[in-house]
Amino acid sequence: MRNDLFLKSDVAKNLYDAVRDLPIVDYHCHLSPKEILEDREFPDIAQIWLGGDHYKWRLMRACGVPETLITGDAEPREKFRAWAACLETAMGNPLYVWSHMELSMFFGIEDTLTAESADDIFDRANTYIKEHHLSPRKLMLQSHVELVATTDDPADSLEYHKEIAKEKNFPVRVVPSFRTDAALNICRANYRDYALHLGEVCGFSVETLDDLKTALSKRLDFFCENGCRVSDIGIEGFPKEDKSCDAAETFKKALKGKTIPENEFRNFLFEMYVYLAHEYKAHNVTMQLHLNVKRNACTRLFETVGPDAGGDCVGDPIPEHEVAVLLDTMDRRDSLPHTILYTLEPSMYMALATTAGSFKGVVPGAAWWFCDHKRGMEEQLNIMAETGHLGQFTGMLTDSRSFLSYARHDYFRRVLCNRVAEELMDGTFLSEKAALKLLTDLCVENSRKLFGE
Repeated sequence: MRNDLFLKSDVAKNLYDAVRDLPIVDYHCHLSPKEILEDREFPDIAQIWLGGDHYKWRLMRACGVPETLITGDAEPREKFRAWAACLETAMGNPLYVWSHMELSMFFGIEDTLTAESADDIFDRANTYIKEHHLSPRKLMLQSHVELVATTDDPADSLEYHKEIAKEKNFPVRVVPSFRTDAALNICRANYRDYALHLGEVCGFSVETLDDLKTALSKRLDFFCENGCRVSDIGIEGFPKEDKSCDAAETFKKALKGKTIPENEFRNFLFEMYVYLAHEYKAHNVTMQLHLNVKRNACTRLFETVGPDAGGDCVGDPIPEHEVAVLLDTMDRRDSLPHTILYTLEPSMYMALATTAGSFKGVVPGAAWWFCDHKRGMEEQLNIMAETGHLGQFTGMLTDSRSFLSYARHDYFRRVLCNRVAEELMDGTFLSEKAALKLLTDLCVENSRKLFGE
């Protein structure tokens, strides 16, 4: 991969050289703490790349690749060949750049991956894996990772986090995030089973809304005792208060397996988001809201492969005033924690950025998921800079299940350095010292602050 990728001037290259090796604080990811604890050597590059990366799975399906070569039981070499053939013509998709960055950064392979070169690269990468005993921890250390915040259900035992924290010879902090999707998505099938499990973990039955609140508060205490400083939610519905509804009664319906009307569900979410915001502020926990997502759009894929398989897509826009009402309700109750707003819908960038700027401690999040390509990052950076204070931005995250995805931080740093260099060269940003401080803050310092003791 070219050293000057995205760096269009000597100024950009110099800025990048100053920040390229800064540590990584990956404050939102989906890595498995179990895999980090066990630290098993990877068997081959197909497992590293295709074992659980729904970004790649989605692209392969778009190319018409049979499912057996994606999530099925085909041989690793055959899956890798299919991926290479697909990637070869994936012009414009960030996976094309990311994949070649990963080959270069982690395997020392500078060749272009094509159908023709697939076998050779597969063999060379696998030889490198065996010779260097590549494992999750080695990849994290190689990438200068300082901290990762995994995504964990409130009922999780955090047993792997506890064991990792005991190890003195592994310097990377692995902390949990309080991800409440399963606890609040009362419309999903078998929700009562989840409520029973949560109750078992807490030592009492979850039969009422007050029980649910108490259980989540108790679990948040436990998470914070184990290093949690961020929360998260990414379900489809968005909260909207409806005073004709009773959230407690809605919760009772859910436990009985009854169908929940949309207005009742959204009112329940409003009640719970505001309650949890109060708890987050009291615990100094950042609240992350991932908005505008449609989950499991393809029923057939969901039923055959399961969730998080590449079947999600961009959801509908949310009226800006609904976002403002939610934040304002939290703020009026002195319950608004530090908050990061992410959206999959680019048309909401401006609305969310300006809404965030109306409330102290609320900031737009990184270009997320389908938007975390060069154009999406630049658009997000421009809007944040033009409407607010870019220096408050928390910076890049991986949002990934792959231990190679730290290349995305390098990708972001290149885009960021080039954008800042443009301002310096145009004379609209006059201080190189201030530019370097801004870059350092956005690359690592602001994300570090999320986890300050």
